[in-house]
Amino acid sequence: MRFIIFIGVCMVLLCSTVQAETMYVSDDIKITLRTGPGIDHKILAMIKLGQEVEVLQPDDEWARVQLPNGMEGWVLTRFLTYNKPCRLELGILKEKHETLSAQSAFLLKENRVYKEESKRLRAELSGSREMLVAISKSYDTLKKESADFLELKSKYELTSSQLSDQTKKAEELEEELSKLLSHRSIIWFLSGAGVLILGILIGFSARRQRRKSSLL
Repeated sequence: MRFIIFIGVCMVLLCSTVQAETMYVSDDIKITLRTGPGIDHKILAMIKLGQEVEVLQPDDEWARVQLPNGMEGWVLTRFLTYNKPCRLELGILKEKHETLSAQSAFLLKENRVYKEESKRLRAELSGSREMLVAISKSYDTLKKESADFLELKSKYELTSSQLSDQTKKAEELEEELSKLLSHRSIIWFLSGAGVLILGILIGFSARRQRRKSSLL
């Protein structure tokens, strides 16, 4: 017998769980949550406007409900509705509107920041382009000057090489000239010495002849 009662209680509980529906308190007035289906039962709590409740056991006049905090009780069925109350819907829409307004303000602020950043980047890009043009011109000038410099360097090296060769040849000629002058000086010296000796010999010969003539 106890087993049968236990099975029946379990079935009732299961049926109640299966039949549970989400409903809302209508936006007319506050209603009472009582311990039983009648005004003679004790009031457990006052359910505010738009409160979401879980209907565990519906009936034409009274319905057993469960609040979000887990409290269970009975309320008048005519004050329940499947539709969200207008004030609750209005509150939800208001919250959504405020959220969207905040998001819109945030997006507008970000848009202004992005515009300022874009403006700054465009200015930097323009400056970079001008700098690139100036660098390109400087590079072309440097390239041209470098080509002229290399050409001048090549000419300088060629001229230096030619000057070195000419200097070497001049030194060789000077050395030969010095040798030639030295040789000529020796010749002139020897010639002078020969003439002097010849003069002496002629003079000596002339004296001897004069002596012989005087003796005769």
